[in-house]
Amino acid sequence: VQLVESGGGLVQPGGSLRLSCSASGFTFSTYAVRWFRQAPGKEREWIAGITRDGAIPNYADSVKGRFTISRHNDKNTVYLQMNSLKSEDTAVYYCNLLTFWGQGTQVTVSS
Repeated sequence: VQLVESGGGLVQPGGSLRLSCSASGFTFSTYAVRWFRQAPGKEREWIAGITRDGAIPNYADSVKGRFTISRHNDKNTVYLQMNSLKSEDTAVYYCNLLTFWGQGTQVTVSS
C-alpha cells in the first residue's frame, strides 16, 4: 500500500490550493480516506474524511465551509480543495487510509 500526497506549496492568505493523494497497492474504492494536518509544535489533527463511494464528506469545524474533500475512484485519488486559506492552515498535510499514511505535503500560507 502506498499513498503519495502532492499539491502543497506557498500561497498568500485568501488563496487556494488543491492537494491530491494518489493510492496504489490495494482496492482503493473499498476504503474511506481521511486528511490530517500537523502544524509545527502541534499534534496531528483530523480535518476531513470521505466515504468509500464519495457520497458523504465530513469536516472539522476549523475547515468547514473552506475545504472540500472529493475522490475519483477510477484514478485512485482523493483531493482536498482548500479555499480562503489562512496563516493557521500552515501545516504538513497527510492522507490516511486504515493504518497507512503518506509522506505529507507542506502547505505554507504567508504574505
